Amino acid sequence: MDPRAADWFMSATTSSSDWSTATLLDHKRDQRISVVIPARNEAATVGDIIEGIRKELVDDLPLVDELIVIDSDSTDDTAAIAGSAGATVHAARSIRPDLGSHRGKGEALWKSQFVSTGDISVFVDGDLTEWGPHFVVGLLGPLLTNPAVELVKGYYDRVLEDGSGQHAPQGGRVTELVARPLLNLCWPALSSVVQPLAGEWAIRSRTFASLPVPIGYGVEMATLLDVFTRSGLDAIAQVDLGQRAHSHQSVHDLGVMAAEILAVAARRANLPIDAEQLWQFDREQQPPWRARTVPMLERPPAQSLSGAR
Repeated sequence: MDPRAADWFMSATTSSSDWSTATLLDHKRDQRISVVIPARNEAATVGDIIEGIRKELVDDLPLVDELIVIDSDSTDDTAAIAGSAGATVHAARSIRPDLGSHRGKGEALWKSQFVSTGDISVFVDGDLTEWGPHFVVGLLGPLLTNPAVELVKGYYDRVLEDGSGQHAPQGGRVTELVARPLLNLCWPALSSVVQPLAGEWAIRSRTFASLPVPIGYGVEMATLLDVFTRSGLDAIAQVDLGQRAHSHQSVHDLGVMAAEILAVAARRANLPIDAEQLWQFDREQQPPWRARTVPMLERPPAQSLSGAR
Protein backbone atom coordinates (compact mmCIF):
# COMPACT_ATOMS: atom_id res chain seq x y z
CA MET A 1 0.00 0.00 0.00
CA ASP A 2 1.10 3.54 -0.70
CA PRO A 3 2.68 4.85 2.54
CA ARG A 4 0.51 7.96 2.36
CA ALA A 5 -2.62 5.79 2.26
CA ALA A 6 -1.51 3.71 5.23
CA ASP A 7 -0.69 6.78 7.32
CA TRP A 8 -3.96 8.43 6.36
CA PHE A 9 -5.98 5.37 7.35
CA MET A 10 -4.48 5.37 10.84
CA SER A 11 -4.99 9.09 11.39
CA ALA A 12 -8.23 9.84 9.53
CA THR A 13 -10.39 6.76 10.25
CA THR A 14 -12.79 6.71 13.18
CA SER A 15 -15.90 4.82 14.22
CA SER A 16 -19.34 6.30 14.66
CA SER A 17 -19.15 5.16 18.29
CA ASP A 18 -16.21 7.53 18.81
CA TRP A 19 -18.52 10.52 18.48
CA SER A 20 -21.04 11.52 21.12
CA THR A 21 -23.89 13.85 20.38
CA ALA A 22 -22.84 15.96 23.38
CA THR A 23 -19.41 16.51 21.83
CA LEU A 24 -20.90 17.42 18.49
CA LEU A 25 -23.37 19.86 20.02
CA ASP A 26 -20.47 21.58 21.82
CA HIS A 27 -18.64 22.02 18.52
CA LYS A 28 -21.66 22.87 16.39
CA ARG A 29 -22.06 26.41 17.73
CA ASP A 30 -23.87 28.48 15.08
CA GLN A 31 -23.30 26.07 12.19
CA ARG A 32 -26.37 24.77 10.40
CA ILE A 33 -26.60 21.11 9.40
CA SER A 34 -28.71 19.78 6.56
CA VAL A 35 -29.49 16.10 6.01
CA VAL A 36 -30.40 15.47 2.37
CA ILE A 37 -32.01 12.25 1.13
CA PRO A 38 -32.19 11.72 -2.63
CA ALA A 39 -35.08 9.38 -3.42
CA ARG A 40 -36.79 7.82 -6.41
CA ASN A 41 -39.60 5.35 -5.72
CA GLU A 42 -38.48 4.63 -2.15
CA ALA A 43 -41.92 4.60 -0.52
CA ALA A 44 -41.11 1.36 1.31
CA THR A 45 -38.10 2.76 3.18
CA VAL A 46 -37.90 6.56 3.14
CA GLY A 47 -40.46 7.12 5.92
CA ASP A 48 -38.58 5.07 8.51
CA ILE A 49 -35.30 6.81 7.63
CA ILE A 50 -36.80 10.26 8.07
CA GLU A 51 -38.61 9.38 11.28
CA GLY A 52 -35.46 7.91 12.83
CA ILE A 53 -33.34 10.96 12.07
CA ARG A 54 -36.08 13.44 12.98
CA LYS A 55 -36.87 11.88 16.35
CA GLU A 56 -33.29 11.48 17.60
CA LEU A 57 -31.44 14.35 15.93
CA VAL A 58 -34.10 17.04 15.41
CA ASP A 59 -36.77 16.58 18.10
CA ASP A 60 -34.69 15.08 20.93
CA LEU A 61 -31.45 16.94 20.14
CA PRO A 62 -30.96 20.16 18.16
CA LEU A 63 -28.20 18.68 16.01
CA VAL A 64 -29.84 18.59 12.57
CA ASP A 65 -31.44 21.83 11.44
CA GLU A 66 -33.21 20.65 8.31
CA LEU A 67 -34.21 17.33 6.85
CA ILE A 68 -34.74 17.46 3.09
CA VAL A 69 -35.88 14.88 0.55
CA ILE A 70 -35.16 15.50 -3.13
CA ASP A 71 -37.73 13.46 -5.04
CA SER A 72 -36.51 12.40 -8.47
CA ASP A 73 -39.67 11.81 -10.48
CA SER A 74 -41.08 9.11 -8.19
CA THR A 75 -44.18 7.34 -9.45
CA ASP A 76 -45.09 5.93 -6.03
CA ASP A 77 -45.94 7.64 -2.71
CA THR A 78 -42.35 8.61 -1.85
CA ALA A 79 -43.06 12.34 -1.67
CA ALA A 80 -46.24 12.01 0.41
CA ILE A 81 -44.68 9.56 2.86
CA ALA A 82 -41.56 11.69 3.23
CA GLY A 83 -43.62 14.79 3.95
CA SER A 84 -45.78 12.98 6.50
CA ALA A 85 -42.66 11.69 8.25
CA GLY A 86 -41.40 15.22 8.79
CA ALA A 87 -39.13 16.05 5.87
CA THR A 88 -39.28 19.06 3.61
CA VAL A 89 -39.84 17.56 0.15
CA HIS A 90 -38.75 19.11 -3.12
CA ALA A 91 -39.28 17.66 -6.58
CA ALA A 92 -35.89 17.80 -8.29
CA ARG A 93 -37.33 19.15 -11.53
CA SER A 94 -39.12 21.99 -9.68
CA ILE A 95 -35.88 23.33 -8.21
CA ARG A 96 -34.44 26.04 -10.43
CA PRO A 97 -36.46 25.01 -13.50
CA ASP A 98 -34.55 27.64 -15.46
CA LEU A 99 -31.53 25.33 -15.22
CA GLY A 100 -33.35 22.37 -16.74
CA SER A 101 -33.71 18.91 -15.24
CA HIS A 102 -32.04 15.54 -15.65
CA ARG A 103 -32.63 12.15 -14.12
CA GLY A 104 -29.95 10.91 -11.74
CA LYS A 105 -28.69 10.82 -8.18
CA GLY A 106 -26.02 13.44 -8.78
CA GLU A 107 -28.62 15.76 -10.25
CA ALA A 108 -30.69 15.46 -7.05
CA LEU A 109 -27.69 16.27 -4.86
CA TRP A 110 -26.69 19.18 -7.08
CA LYS A 111 -30.21 20.61 -7.05
CA SER A 112 -30.34 20.28 -3.24
CA GLN A 113 -27.80 23.09 -2.97
CA PHE A 114 -30.43 25.59 -4.11
CA VAL A 115 -32.93 24.69 -1.37
CA SER A 116 -30.79 23.71 1.62
CA THR A 117 -29.29 26.21 4.07
CA GLY A 118 -26.76 24.12 6.00
CA ASP A 119 -23.08 24.89 6.41
CA ILE A 120 -22.61 21.11 6.33
CA SER A 121 -24.59 18.73 4.12
CA VAL A 122 -25.03 15.09 5.11
CA PHE A 123 -26.23 12.76 2.34
CA VAL A 124 -28.11 9.56 3.18
CA ASP A 125 -29.56 7.16 0.60
CA GLY A 126 -33.31 6.66 0.63
CA ASP A 127 -33.33 2.87 0.19
CA LEU A 128 -31.71 1.81 3.47
CA THR A 129 -33.27 -1.12 5.31
CA GLU A 130 -30.68 -1.57 8.05
CA TRP A 131 -29.06 1.57 9.38
CA GLY A 132 -29.32 4.01 12.30
CA PRO A 133 -29.20 7.74 13.12
CA HIS A 134 -25.61 7.11 14.24
CA PHE A 135 -24.79 7.29 10.52
CA VAL A 136 -25.40 11.04 10.67
CA VAL A 137 -23.60 11.45 13.99
CA GLY A 138 -20.52 9.62 12.78
CA LEU A 139 -20.29 11.55 9.51
CA LEU A 140 -20.56 14.87 11.35
CA GLY A 141 -17.82 14.07 13.88
CA PRO A 142 -14.70 14.93 11.86
CA LEU A 143 -16.33 17.96 10.19
CA LEU A 144 -17.49 19.57 13.42
CA THR A 145 -14.27 18.94 15.34
CA ASN A 146 -11.60 19.49 12.69
CA PRO A 147 -11.83 22.60 10.48
CA ALA A 148 -9.29 21.13 8.04
CA VAL A 149 -11.65 18.30 7.06
CA GLU A 150 -13.89 19.04 4.07
CA LEU A 151 -15.26 15.59 3.14
CA VAL A 152 -16.18 12.55 5.24
CA LYS A 153 -16.91 9.16 3.67
CA GLY A 154 -18.80 6.43 5.47
CA TYR A 155 -18.04 2.72 5.25
CA TYR A 156 -19.76 -0.35 6.65
CA ASP A 157 -20.31 -4.08 6.45
CA ARG A 158 -23.08 -4.92 4.02
CA VAL A 159 -25.82 -7.34 5.03
CA LEU A 160 -26.20 -10.04 2.38
CA GLU A 161 -29.51 -10.13 0.51
CA ASP A 162 -29.84 -13.93 0.66
CA GLY A 163 -31.86 -13.86 3.87
CA SER A 164 -29.00 -15.23 5.96
CA GLY A 165 -28.36 -11.98 7.81
CA GLN A 166 -24.64 -12.54 7.35
CA HIS A 167 -22.29 -9.67 6.73
CA ALA A 168 -20.10 -9.06 3.69
CA PRO A 169 -17.04 -7.12 4.87
CA GLN A 170 -16.14 -6.12 1.32
CA GLY A 171 -17.85 -3.35 -0.64
CA GLY A 172 -20.38 -3.85 -3.40
CA ARG A 173 -19.61 -5.24 -6.84
CA VAL A 174 -18.94 -1.90 -8.53
CA THR A 175 -16.81 -0.80 -5.58
CA GLU A 176 -14.57 -3.87 -5.54
CA LEU A 177 -14.40 -4.49 -9.31
CA VAL A 178 -14.16 -0.89 -10.57
CA ALA A 179 -13.74 1.89 -8.01
CA ARG A 180 -11.10 0.41 -5.72
CA PRO A 181 -8.91 -0.90 -8.58
CA LEU A 182 -9.10 2.54 -10.20
CA LEU A 183 -7.97 4.29 -7.04
CA ASN A 184 -5.19 1.79 -6.39
CA LEU A 185 -3.79 2.08 -9.91
CA CYS A 186 -4.31 5.77 -10.64
CA TRP A 187 -4.68 7.53 -7.27
CA PRO A 188 -2.81 5.22 -4.87
CA ALA A 189 -2.90 7.75 -2.04
CA LEU A 190 -6.66 7.04 -1.89
CA SER A 191 -6.29 3.25 -1.84
CA SER A 192 -7.28 3.00 1.83
CA VAL A 193 -10.63 4.70 1.30
CA VAL A 194 -12.70 1.66 2.18
CA GLN A 195 -15.87 2.41 0.24
CA PRO A 196 -15.38 5.30 -2.16
CA LEU A 197 -18.89 4.89 -3.60
CA ALA A 198 -20.72 4.87 -0.26
CA GLY A 199 -23.98 6.79 -0.47
CA GLU A 200 -23.58 8.05 3.09
CA TRP A 201 -21.16 10.98 3.20
CA ALA A 202 -20.91 14.55 4.40
CA ILE A 203 -19.25 17.66 3.05
CA ARG A 204 -18.88 21.32 3.84
CA SER A 205 -21.46 23.05 1.71
CA ARG A 206 -19.01 25.69 0.48
CA THR A 207 -16.74 22.89 -0.76
CA PHE A 208 -19.55 21.08 -2.55
CA ALA A 209 -20.68 24.35 -4.14
CA SER A 210 -17.22 24.77 -5.67
CA LEU A 211 -17.24 21.39 -7.44
CA PRO A 212 -18.72 20.17 -10.73
CA VAL A 213 -21.29 17.44 -10.11
CA PRO A 214 -21.99 14.48 -12.44
CA ILE A 215 -25.73 13.97 -12.80
CA GLY A 216 -25.62 10.21 -12.22
CA TYR A 217 -23.94 7.68 -9.96
CA GLY A 218 -20.50 9.18 -10.60
CA VAL A 219 -21.11 11.90 -8.02
CA GLU A 220 -19.36 10.10 -5.14
CA MET A 221 -16.22 9.24 -7.10
CA ALA A 222 -16.04 12.72 -8.63
CA THR A 223 -16.36 14.44 -5.25
CA LEU A 224 -13.68 12.24 -3.69
CA LEU A 225 -11.21 12.83 -6.53
CA ASP A 226 -11.89 16.55 -6.75
CA VAL A 227 -11.51 17.21 -3.03
CA PHE A 228 -8.29 15.16 -3.00
CA THR A 229 -6.89 17.00 -6.03
CA ARG A 230 -7.72 20.44 -4.66
CA SER A 231 -7.12 20.03 -0.94
CA GLY A 232 -5.12 16.82 -0.38
CA LEU A 233 -5.56 13.84 1.90
CA ASP A 234 -5.80 15.90 5.06
CA ALA A 235 -9.13 17.29 3.85
CA ILE A 236 -10.71 13.79 3.80
CA ALA A 237 -11.78 11.52 6.65
CA GLN A 238 -13.74 8.28 6.86
CA VAL A 239 -15.99 6.77 9.51
CA ASP A 240 -16.96 3.16 10.20
CA LEU A 241 -20.77 3.17 10.40
CA GLY A 242 -21.17 -0.48 11.39
CA GLN A 243 -23.54 -2.34 9.10
CA ARG A 244 -25.87 -1.30 6.31
CA ALA A 245 -28.47 -2.99 4.14
CA HIS A 246 -30.27 -1.63 1.10
CA SER A 247 -31.95 -2.72 -2.11
CA HIS A 248 -29.79 -4.16 -4.89
CA GLN A 249 -29.66 -3.60 -8.63
CA SER A 250 -29.32 -5.95 -11.57
CA VAL A 251 -25.90 -6.63 -13.05
CA HIS A 252 -26.86 -4.76 -16.24
CA ASP A 253 -27.82 -1.69 -14.20
CA LEU A 254 -24.56 -1.98 -12.29
CA GLY A 255 -22.78 -2.06 -15.64
CA VAL A 256 -24.11 1.39 -16.47
CA MET A 257 -23.05 2.58 -13.02
CA ALA A 258 -19.57 1.18 -13.59
CA ALA A 259 -19.35 2.96 -16.94
CA GLU A 260 -20.26 6.23 -15.23
CA ILE A 261 -17.51 5.72 -12.65
CA LEU A 262 -14.97 5.00 -15.37
CA ALA A 263 -16.04 8.08 -17.32
CA VAL A 264 -15.72 10.33 -14.26
CA ALA A 265 -12.23 8.99 -13.56
CA ALA A 266 -11.18 9.27 -17.22
CA ARG A 267 -12.17 12.94 -17.35
CA ARG A 268 -10.15 13.66 -14.23
CA ALA A 269 -7.16 11.81 -15.68
CA ASN A 270 -7.52 13.78 -18.95
CA LEU A 271 -8.22 10.62 -20.96
CA PRO A 272 -10.47 10.78 -24.04
CA ILE A 273 -13.99 9.31 -24.00
CA ASP A 274 -15.16 8.29 -27.46
CA ALA A 275 -18.70 7.01 -26.81
CA GLU A 276 -21.67 7.61 -24.54
CA GLN A 277 -23.30 4.20 -24.85
CA LEU A 278 -22.75 0.85 -23.17
CA TRP A 279 -23.71 -2.16 -25.28
CA GLN A 280 -25.02 -5.09 -23.25
CA PHE A 281 -25.92 -8.64 -24.24
CA ASP A 282 -29.28 -10.16 -23.29
CA ARG A 283 -30.08 -13.48 -24.98
CA GLU A 284 -33.75 -13.22 -23.93
CA GLN A 285 -34.43 -10.41 -26.38
CA GLN A 286 -33.96 -10.08 -30.12
CA PRO A 287 -31.65 -8.76 -31.25
CA PRO A 288 -29.67 -9.69 -28.13
CA TRP A 289 -27.62 -6.50 -28.07
CA ARG A 290 -29.00 -3.34 -26.55
CA ALA A 291 -27.44 0.07 -26.03
CA ARG A 292 -27.70 1.84 -22.68
CA THR A 293 -26.96 5.54 -22.46
CA VAL A 294 -24.20 6.41 -20.00
CA PRO A 295 -24.83 9.79 -18.32
CA MET A 296 -21.87 12.02 -19.12
CA LEU A 297 -23.15 15.47 -18.17
CA GLU A 298 -21.59 17.26 -15.24
CA ARG A 299 -23.34 20.22 -13.69
CA PRO A 300 -21.18 23.32 -13.11
CA PRO A 301 -20.23 24.38 -9.59
CA ALA A 302 -23.33 25.77 -7.92
CA GLN A 303 -21.43 28.82 -6.72
CA SER A 304 -20.86 29.86 -10.33
CA LEU A 305 -24.59 30.34 -10.93
CA SER A 306 -26.73 33.31 -10.05
CA GLY A 307 -29.10 32.70 -7.18
CA ALA A 308 -26.83 30.17 -5.45
CA ARG A 309 -26.41 30.68 -1.75
